[in-house]
Amino acid sequence: QVQVVESGGGLVQPGGSLRLSCTPSTTISSATNMGWYRQRPGEERRWVTTIMKSGTTYANGVKGRFTVSVDNAENTMYLEMNSLKVEDTAVYYCNMYFGTTWVWGLGTQVTVSS
Repeated sequence: QVQVVESGGGLVQPGGSLRLSCTPSTTISSATNMGWYRQRPGEERRWVTTIMKSGTTYANGVKGRFTVSVDNAENTMYLEMNSLKVEDTAVYYCNMYFGTTWVWGLGTQVTVSS
């Protein structure tokens, strides 16, 4: 069974940057749809960004600050987060679609605080 693992979360001050990583247990190029979601305390999980061969899309609240990318050589999807705000504090989850199954990671905590 395919698994994906997120890493890179942590504590950062407002205005700072973090880069999250998501690595599958299989070849990332076999994924046809990949993305990031986040869940703030007390809220439901919400979509952040999607990356496909056709391009990328972003939620309005992160557009211009977050960048999603895939490095096939590293077999990893990244989420570069800049100009972080307190409201970006959340558990961040990656997911990938491998033809018949969506696979979710367990999440990585991002805390933005002074």
